[in-house]
Amino acid sequence: MVSNPVHGLPFLPGTSFKDPTKTAFHRSQTLGYRNGYAVVRRPTVGIGGERLQVNQMSPAELDELANKAPVLTYGQPKQAPPAEFIPAHVAFDKKVLKFDAYFQEDVPISSEEHYRIRQVKIYYYLEDDSISVMEPVVENSGIPQGKLIKRQRIAKNDVGDHYHWKDLNRGLDITMYGKTFRIVDCDHFTQVYLESQGIELNPPEKMALDPYTELRKQPPRKYVTPSDFDQLKQFLTFDKQVLRFYAIWDDTDSMFGECRTYIIHYYLMDGTVEIREVHERNDGRDPFPLLMNRQRMPKVLTENAKNFPQCVLEISDQEVLEWYTAKDFIVGKPLTILGRNFFIYDCDPFTRQFYKEKFGISDLPRIDVSKQEPPPVKQELPPYNGYGLIEDSAQNCFALIPKAPRKDVIKMLTNDNKVLRYLAALESPIPEDKDRRFIFSYFLATDMISIFEPPVRNSGIIGGKYLGKTRVIKPFSEAENPIYYGPSDFFIGAVIDVFGHRFIILDIDEYVLKYMESNAAQYSPEALSSIQNHVRKQEIPAPELENKQAKEEPGKQELEALIDTVQKQLKDYSCKDNIHEAFQAHDKEALGYVDREMFFKICESFNVPIDDSLVKELIRMCSHGEDRIDYYNFVRAFSN
Repeated sequence: MVSNPVHGLPFLPGTSFKDPTKTAFHRSQTLGYRNGYAVVRRPTVGIGGERLQVNQMSPAELDELANKAPVLTYGQPKQAPPAEFIPAHVAFDKKVLKFDAYFQEDVPISSEEHYRIRQVKIYYYLEDDSISVMEPVVENSGIPQGKLIKRQRIAKNDVGDHYHWKDLNRGLDITMYGKTFRIVDCDHFTQVYLESQGIELNPPEKMALDPYTELRKQPPRKYVTPSDFDQLKQFLTFDKQVLRFYAIWDDTDSMFGECRTYIIHYYLMDGTVEIREVHERNDGRDPFPLLMNRQRMPKVLTENAKNFPQCVLEISDQEVLEWYTAKDFIVGKPLTILGRNFFIYDCDPFTRQFYKEKFGISDLPRIDVSKQEPPPVKQELPPYNGYGLIEDSAQNCFALIPKAPRKDVIKMLTNDNKVLRYLAALESPIPEDKDRRFIFSYFLATDMISIFEPPVRNSGIIGGKYLGKTRVIKPFSEAENPIYYGPSDFFIGAVIDVFGHRFIILDIDEYVLKYMESNAAQYSPEALSSIQNHVRKQEIPAPELENKQAKEEPGKQELEALIDTVQKQLKDYSCKDNIHEAFQAHDKEALGYVDREMFFKICESFNVPIDDSLVKELIRMCSHGEDRIDYYNFVRAFSN
């Protein structure tokens, strides 16, 4: 009776108890994967996780147990499918049996030989049981050799049977098309294949030799070197052996000379020298391959050979004391050939090995003969001649056919049809030019300026286009690096110098105000303050402005009369431009006023006669309050 291993009671109903700690009652996993392949493993624990105490049966034993009575359980078993059929041309593709054989051929018409032994190779193709016979080609044999029997199935008797690989073995004679072939040996693959098929191979035999061929074989000749130089031995020893050297010919000292590269060949078989040209792509030279044809080169001539007619006769040993030899061609040494000085800077590996074995010279390094190119010459532009734009004139120095300078297309597209217009007056000592007004048009797309003078009736001056579209250079800028006027240079009170003519900006249009508001970073504080003052003046009501102008009208007439009087009295004084620039330098806000103290300091620096009564009166009329003086009207009195 089986006892309960837990409680020690018989394993009978009512004496066994369930273990409350067991919760899993599934079967153990017996299938798994290892390295991507499915494997079967035996379970080690049973249902509920209890470890199995008995030995498991192997899969083979389980299969045997399942097959004992399969008919009762599963019915009649099904037959297993047959193995996959592989045709012979696939199974034996490119598998060929190779046999070494020979056959004897009668020679009835020769007195020196009665038969001839011809060695052949027999190939048996396993894929279709075909046979071909090949005879190795022997040079100058005089016999048609090569393929004796093309690939085919060959009959072995009159019944129609064909030769099979079982019929081939070493030490056997087979007859094909009236010729009996003696098989003497086979290759390793054939031996392994036949042994794997259960065929016992005969021992290999020695290949039969042709008696006439053996008779024609002569023992190697033994040469005795004569005392003097043997040219035949040199020819036979050094045939097809050539020393190659890389050399340059530097002819830069002569007019139109250059440094050219050549290849020097020295033929060891006869001591001749050949010089070949090295052509480069687009070098402008005719493609002649040789500079000097292959010939022997004399090194030292006899005294009588100076008058030898070399142009019509070849130089012989009688005119030459020494010829050029291989020891004269050394890497790193100059060489004179036909009046040209060649410098050898390199050679090929065969030449290095030859010099190492023949002369013991092992160190023949390559010499760097490349010349460093001089630094490029800095291109300097000639001085500007004043015609056209500098950029257009500079294009004539860059190319033979000048091209238009490159334009900023993005800027032109962004600022297309955008024009800034200003009202300006001409600063001139001529009284007729004081009332002339000009319209400046600044084109943002091209940074060009055009000036137009509106025609005034009965003025005596023909109006119209005063200046065409062009870029205007600022004064005091260098001609090589010109600085052009930009939008930031145009503001109320600014002085614009256009080719020697000075203009003062008096007013701007509404588009300029909008442009300056959106691009305030481009303008100086002086320009912005001038625009602010201009806007403030425009904001004054019209009646007040008329009253103010009516009050100032008598004073203006007196001021103009006083200015004319001072001009006549101080007509020899001509420092108006310098004084005006000095006042503008201290007028940061461009209001036309300076401090009284600074005003007198500037006048003293320019030797203005401030003690004169007329000048004192002019200073009084130009005073604006107690601390400021209008320097614009004051400077007008000193213009001639």
